[in-house]
Amino acid sequence: MSSIVNWGKDFLRSDRPQKPSVIWRLQRGFIFAVMNKLIGISIPFVRRNRFKVVEMRTGYLKAVISLRGNKNHIGTMYAGAMFLLAEVPGGIVSLFEYGSGYYPILKELTMRYLLPATSDLTIEVSLTQAELDAIRQTADETGKSEFTLTLDLKDVNGVVVAQSVALYQLRVKR
Repeated sequence: MSSIVNWGKDFLRSDRPQKPSVIWRLQRGFIFAVMNKLIGISIPFVRRNRFKVVEMRTGYLKAVISLRGNKNHIGTMYAGAMFLLAEVPGGIVSLFEYGSGYYPILKELTMRYLLPATSDLTIEVSLTQAELDAIRQTADETGKSEFTLTLDLKDVNGVVVAQSVALYQLRVKR
């Protein structure tokens, strides 16, 4: 299984061709299917809530959560599903970027619910190579490294319906 995961990481880190071939699209689809399956196995709650990674490359992740199955008593998205969308990507990026020698912990997450969410939602995480390197260096030197992600949860029209500020800690496995 680790060879498939490593192949997937290498594939996602490579540059996207200007004219992606059918084979390239199939490989990409396979990688995201396997990634989402592994996430769902690791955290069954994520699978039940229809959370999916739809784009990923070095330092970047885009995820979506479906309104279907996540409605509250007034027909908008349940706040807990929105929290899940804000929380999980930081851990996925950490595991993808740093590998099995490290593990992420969520220390704190604050949500601001701005508008009712009446559609599927997306979130995007973006970290520069310098930020990724600094997180790793601090973790390697001290055994842990804190980093903050400030993210927007957007509806299908690109309207920000909620904002999150999450404090994570990357720890070195001993």
